[in-house]
Amino acid sequence: MRWSELYVPTLRQDPADADAVSHRLLVRAGYIRQLMAGHYSLLPLAVRVRAKVVRVIREEMDRIGAQEMILPTMHPAEIWQKSGRWEVMGDEMFRLKDRKGTDLALGMTHEEIFTTLALELSSYRDLPQTWYQFQTKFRDEPRPKSGLIRVREFTMKDSYSFDLDAEGLDRSFEAHRQAYVRIFQRLNIPAIAVQASSGTMGGSGSTEFMCPSAAGEDLVVHCPNCDYAANVEKATSTLAPIEDGPGLDAPERFDTPGVKTIENLTRAHGVAADRQIKTLVYMVGGQLTLALLRGDHALVEQKLIDTTGSNDVRPATPDEIKAALGAYPGSLGGVGVSDLPILADEALRGRRDMVTGANVDKAHVRGVDVERDITVGRWVDLREVVAGEPCPKCGTGLEVEQTVEIGHIFKLGDKYTSVLGVNVLGADGERITPVMGSYGIGVERAMAAMVETHHDKNGIVWPVAVAPFEVAVALLDVEDEKSRTTAEEIYAELGRQRVDTILDDRAERPGVKFKDIELVGIPFRVTVGARSLAEGNVEIVSRASGEKALVPVAEAVEYVRKLVLDAS
Repeated sequence: MRWSELYVPTLRQDPADADAVSHRLLVRAGYIRQLMAGHYSLLPLAVRVRAKVVRVIREEMDRIGAQEMILPTMHPAEIWQKSGRWEVMGDEMFRLKDRKGTDLALGMTHEEIFTTLALELSSYRDLPQTWYQFQTKFRDEPRPKSGLIRVREFTMKDSYSFDLDAEGLDRSFEAHRQAYVRIFQRLNIPAIAVQASSGTMGGSGSTEFMCPSAAGEDLVVHCPNCDYAANVEKATSTLAPIEDGPGLDAPERFDTPGVKTIENLTRAHGVAADRQIKTLVYMVGGQLTLALLRGDHALVEQKLIDTTGSNDVRPATPDEIKAALGAYPGSLGGVGVSDLPILADEALRGRRDMVTGANVDKAHVRGVDVERDITVGRWVDLREVVAGEPCPKCGTGLEVEQTVEIGHIFKLGDKYTSVLGVNVLGADGERITPVMGSYGIGVERAMAAMVETHHDKNGIVWPVAVAPFEVAVALLDVEDEKSRTTAEEIYAELGRQRVDTILDDRAERPGVKFKDIELVGIPFRVTVGARSLAEGNVEIVSRASGEKALVPVAEAVEYVRKLVLDAS
């Protein structure tokens, strides 16, 4: 490939609307252009990187015996209705009607669609099966942002396993987990495998693969001393015990004018936050529900969703709260409430001499014994873990890191096979419902994660395995015959050696060529100029390390080939 023939619209300035590093650099380096919010065109360089990412993923999927397919992106509503997810997916699903008025959807994911293929499985001898595809997905993100990190149209590698029993599912899940570890190692992405919520996917468990990034919206809690790691939506920690006084024989009301928050109560009445009960009121499946936490703890809404099993969860409005409890937020509590579900965080179990709202505006109650005075329906984990709290496995202080999700694997069980009617004949002649796993990697998001991880002030620093070109031959003087002949010979021989090479033959100043090659992120540069050629040499530069070497022309190809091989 010759740069003079390649479409690479590099920019000298950062795009004004780009927030994430990867967004800024992929636009500047001529990889992507936005069509509208959440939808991007991939330009020639991006297509080359994407193809190499896909190749790595495909090789690892094939290695575990998965079989590649391509399924439609437009789906009939009836399949999603049968699984129950037509309603559950809510506004994130793109829905449309055809000219006959038939309800259709653009696929967010393909569990239901792959399961319909599994209807043709008839015998236990047909299992296990693992099927995968690379396919476009659509999600109506409310806030697309950060370039390729949060979009509304993207490519996903999604695979699905079908096994006879839980033991088989465990094997398929572990095979995928190991494949994902290898994929991210080959892509040079520092992925952290963490426990995660299964969300709308359902099933018995899931693992996320997270890449540390300032552009990420997910928080990962992990231990620096052991292997504990979890998304904040799933994370737990060990809390130090708190010694409570004997408290009062019964709760005692006191006036708290002007107190609306935990902090207000601490300042005005000297009640420490860890001695307060925070009362949050949510509508859960249409039912007003109280969620109680320690005053210094924050609610993780996904934990509430997972605990209740309902995706129809939202904060109650002040008027809904007033009608049910008799007070507005700021004076709420669970004491005396017997006609509404109450969920209490485990950190409140056994606590005495606490303070909470009185369900009377401008009033609170003190001396609350949680188990004595509040009718708790369920004790659950609702709180957000924060940095420094002890690890639940080893007691070391936990760390919290901002990350981007780059992969997610799920044990689905029979959630889809049972409802869609998949069964096979077992060895004993009885019908068996297979169990499933679902495993996803976002291709373009993986590209963005690599840029987030591998860049410097001059631009992108691609790992060799996925760089659009492994080597750039920079011809400094296109009018100099010796330089041109030498550059052409090196370029041609690198191609014969199967080194992915681009020849920068543009009539541009050397500085422009160097800046573009650095910005685009090509791992190695061979500089062919009259000055070094006069001494029989070319200059070879490593993008990652900045190391330079003058190498005899006759040895240049082998020198570069070895650099590429060692870095691959």
